[in-house]
Order: sequence, then C-alpha cells, then structure tokens
Amino acid sequence: MMQAEIIPWPNGVYALDALYVRPGLAAVHFIVEKGRVAVIETAHNAAMPRFLTALKSLDLEPEAVDYVFVTHVHLDHAGGAGAYMAELPNAKLIVHPRGARHMIDPTQLFAGTAAVYGEENARNLYGEIVPVPAERVIEAADEEIFLLAGRPLQCLYTPGHAKHHLCIWDSQARVCYTGDAFGIAYPELIVDNTPFLIPATTPTQFEPEPMKASIRRLLALKPEAMYLTHFSRIDDVERHGQELLDRIDAFVRLAESAPGTGTERKDAIHAAIERHLLEEISAKNRGKLKHILNVDMELNAQGLAWWLEHREG
Repeated sequence: MMQAEIIPWPNGVYALDALYVRPGLAAVHFIVEKGRVAVIETAHNAAMPRFLTALKSLDLEPEAVDYVFVTHVHLDHAGGAGAYMAELPNAKLIVHPRGARHMIDPTQLFAGTAAVYGEENARNLYGEIVPVPAERVIEAADEEIFLLAGRPLQCLYTPGHAKHHLCIWDSQARVCYTGDAFGIAYPELIVDNTPFLIPATTPTQFEPEPMKASIRRLLALKPEAMYLTHFSRIDDVERHGQELLDRIDAFVRLAESAPGTGTERKDAIHAAIERHLLEEISAKNRGKLKHILNVDMELNAQGLAWWLEHREG
C-alpha cells in the first residue's frame, strides 16, 4: 500500500506532503475534530490518493470529510480539488467567489497556467483538471464561519498574492492557514530551527499594498502559528510577519530600480532579487539558493514586472 507520511501538529491539525515537484514544497493540511475532517488545500491530482491513505491511517473514511477549503485557485493549491471532491461524497468545496467559476469550469484556469509554465509542463504537473459540480461549491463571504463538528473555521479575504485569495482562521487552535498570503518557507532553508521566509509576489495579480494589508490583518489576530502551503507550520509569527513586510518593500524597491521594459526588466528584477536574497540568507544556505528558490525568484520577478506594467498603465 502507498505510504503517506503525515506530520501531526497540536489541536488535531495534520500536514501531508503532497510530493508536488519535490518533497517539502507543498503541504495539504487537514483538521480532525470529533471524527469530522476539513481539508485545506489539495495540491495537484497526484496528491489525492496520498490523502486517502492518510485518512485511512487515522481510521477515518472519505465520508468523514465535511469541507475542502482552497485558499485560491492556483493549481499548486487547488489543482486536485475536483479529484478530491469525486472521492469525498459529503464534502463541500469552500472558495473565494472570484475563484468559484474556475473550480466549476477549469478550462480558463488551466489555459492561464499553461501560459506561465508551458502546456506540456502544465500537463505533466497537473494532469486533467476535474471540474467540481456547481451544487457542491460554496462561495465564502469575508468573515464567514463554517463549523467543523462545532469548531469554527473563518474565511478571511486576503488579497495581494491574488484577488481571489482567502485564509482560514482556526480560532480554537489560534492558528491561520495562509496559502500564499504569509509567504513561503521551504524546509531545506531552515537553519537552527529558523525558517527563511520570502513573499510570493507571483503573477498575475500581485499588488504590494493589499499584500501588506493582508499580512497585518492576520497578525492582528495574534495567532500562535501559521500553516503555510509552502511549507507547513511557522511559529514566532510576529517576527516573521515583520520580516515579510520588510521583504515586500525591498522587492518593490528592487523592481522599481530595474532598467528596461518587458523581458529585459523582468530578468533584471530576477537578478536583483537573487542578489538581495544571497545577502540575507544564512551563509549555510547560500549554495542552495538557486536550487531551492530559482523557480520562485522567476515567478516573483514576473509578478513584480506585471505589477509595474499595470501601474504604469
């Protein structure tokens, strides 16, 4: 039987490595409360059998899942939603209203992803995106609460990375499930139990001021921890939140100073981000920077260039 290693966190929270691209890149989190389950993020189609195996290892059946939340509809977060819903007969899919139509008809969503990654790469990464029946999709309102066996899970709109981004506030555990709103922090870059966070300024809806406002909104809740999709639990939330806010400002300054237009400017932004992160990252990890963060630096550069182009009109 396929093994699916899960990380047990406090308060009935679990993280499953989706094995998306590489280990430690994308987490599927799920909450178990009195035998009922809520899933937060699905990753890609290939993660779905691993999730079912994880449920079985906890003596839970697919019928126990009440909700599948996706923080936004980028395919590394929601590409497997249709495949999951086909296996979870009692679940409702919770999504931002701007993203709901893309879960019901993912044609345009896949086309947009193929435009970024190339169609062949997108097919290899995500396979066939399965539509979710409209009657099983709930468009979450800002601050709307969904009860998991009485445990409140509140959706909070958190634009900046994408206009259709939301986070989930778990007030019982005093933690947030943050998607890409609270940056990314890969396990390979942890030094002395300290993660290295960078913002996700990726295309095509990045806006710095809404992103910073979203981070401040989450920090105002005084959470004990954040659960990032990339990758799992982050403690010392206040310090890391300030680090992210400062790094967004740094990325914006670097982008605004980059010469040229179009691809030339995007490449200059990428190079500037790389130099900046090399200066800030632990000396122990400088050799890993390109290997671990090169794709993210490229996507971040694309998002910053897109934002500049649209700001300039």
